[in-house]
Amino acid sequence: MTDRSTAPDVVATTRTWLEKAVIGLNLCPFAAPVHLHDRIRYFVSLADSPGMLLQDLLSELRALDAADPNRCETTLLIHPNVLANFADYNDFLSQADDVVAELGLEGVLQVASFHPHYQFADTRADDIANYTNRSPYPMLHLLRESSVERAVMRYPDTTAIYKSNIETMRRLGHEGWRRLWLAQTPADSPQPARGAKKDSS
Repeated sequence: MTDRSTAPDVVATTRTWLEKAVIGLNLCPFAAPVHLHDRIRYFVSLADSPGMLLQDLLSELRALDAADPNRCETTLLIHPNVLANFADYNDFLSQADDVVAELGLEGVLQVASFHPHYQFADTRADDIANYTNRSPYPMLHLLRESSVERAVMRYPDTTAIYKSNIETMRRLGHEGWRRLWLAQTPADSPQPARGAKKDSS
């Protein structure tokens, strides 16, 4: 169970994943500048129920909307104690979108998804393509729509990014992915478990 004393370790592991996988493998060409300029907020939720997580999500959406984009452009809301099952997490995403709408933030903020057992529709649980969205802990990525729009202007063919990511992961393979984390302990390594559920999107 994650508590306030272990929250710094959760953030450190998440940063390592961001640096080694997301940026290191260039899975998201927009991540490096935001990371280098320290404009990512890491919030570790201690919620142990979906209801408590919704309250943290509501608070973090409001905080991001009110923040200066030059100081905080995006938020990673990490929730190690709840929604460890990907099917439950996937179902929760519709509630997350409802919260965005209830706050009147549609078109302003959006929620993207990362999970240790992430699985795209029509893929096997062990398909290496799923690892593009596999993070060390369940998390909700809160994004500004303006940031997304600027990114799309620079990379209008977002489908090409998705295809490139899959090619990168297939070249890397499962063994290459494991080698990325050799310096980490098994508990910290973002290795996926088997038996993940499919994304219904």
